[in-house]
Amino acid sequence: MTPTANVWREHPSLVQFLGLCPLLAVTTSVARALGLAAATGLVLVASSLILSLLRRLLVRELRIMSYVLVIGALVTGIDMIMRAWFPALHTQLNIFVPLIATNCVILSRAERVAARASTGVALRDACAHAFALALAFLLFGGLRELIGYGTLCAGSDMLWGGDGSSPGIVLFDGGFLLATLTPGAFLTLAFLSALHRRLLVRSPSAARVSAAPSSG
Repeated sequence: MTPTANVWREHPSLVQFLGLCPLLAVTTSVARALGLAAATGLVLVASSLILSLLRRLLVRELRIMSYVLVIGALVTGIDMIMRAWFPALHTQLNIFVPLIATNCVILSRAERVAARASTGVALRDACAHAFALALAFLLFGGLRELIGYGTLCAGSDMLWGGDGSSPGIVLFDGGFLLATLTPGAFLTLAFLSALHRRLLVRSPSAARVSAAPSSG
């Protein structure tokens, strides 16, 4: 099974429910969701590449510490870059940028793939998971912003260094406040998880698996 297909079936957020803290807390708008998704994806891909290249040098007993050191260094670099060139976005994301260092999706890919596989395999796996996370963040941010504020992509100028004053696409005035609060985040997670499961059950690959004869 290809990395992309495996990520679709075992989505880190919608199936395994990993990394939910930033997903639920930050995705109140498309701009914030994309900003954190980009930062998380960069750390995921870069850490997988570095750990795959160093995998033969890693001491088994110290491998978790090695992961944390590499990921922490990358997150510090991303945090400093965002603070210098994307100050408005950094202010919006706040503590969730440093918290990327503790994201269990990144640690999971480091342990399961990057430290055990070739560089090509590790990069494909990291890119597939980064794309899956970005898609989930975008869906969460889009739904919550649309329902909660009646806009899409408001403040998107933050993504290229602006002050976040862009109005985005205003579809209607006002909105449903619940969507921007914590209960709305959990309701959105439940809806998207149910939709993902429904699509997965109806996919041709799932049908082939269910139709395959059992052994024994």
